[in-house]
Amino acid sequence: MTDATRKLRKNDPEKTREDILAVATEEFSEFGLSGGRVDAIAEKTRTSKRMIYYYFGSKEGLYLAVLEKAYRKIRSLEADLELSGMPPAQALKTLISTTFDHDERNPDFVRLVSIENIHHAVHMQRSTELRDVNLSIISTMTEILERGRADGTFRRDVDAIDLHMLISAFCFFRVSNRHTFGTIFQRDLSEPQYYDRHKQMISDAVLSYLTTAAQEA
Repeated sequence: MTDATRKLRKNDPEKTREDILAVATEEFSEFGLSGGRVDAIAEKTRTSKRMIYYYFGSKEGLYLAVLEKAYRKIRSLEADLELSGMPPAQALKTLISTTFDHDERNPDFVRLVSIENIHHAVHMQRSTELRDVNLSIISTMTEILERGRADGTFRRDVDAIDLHMLISAFCFFRVSNRHTFGTIFQRDLSEPQYYDRHKQMISDAVLSYLTTAAQEA
């Protein structure tokens, strides 16, 4: 590293930190926590292992910071939608569309979450930030559902976490299982005809479910 680079990094530590996180996201999503190498991240960011450990404490600390940033990104996108000003059905359609597009455009996020599930979320359990930041989507979903039930748009009483899981499952699966699903059925899920159809399908399915009264046993 040149003296000029050292001086620049010293004067802009936040940019250095963000650069490390960006490269670490690629490294961990490609090779996982075990296979990801701090040496490779240091080389690609023209820093050093010592500097990375200074910012993040350890390899596991860096991996957790990558996860936290990934979740902050999707939650920030949702917060910017201003859903409270939309009619309930429109708000939900917008939220579904945003989730669908986010997962499609951020396969790194999907791979990171899949990797953390392999580890039984042991690293996420150390993060109070991840628990706090993800409460926002449930609050948002609850608010939309309450408004929809109050004005008669939604006729079914649904738990907000259950609904979030339903939407996330469809959007996530298309990306996480794209290669196996595509190989088995010889279908590229990223092609526009399937992308647009699936995006409409999940929106229609959720709205149809919510606007149809539950059958009494």
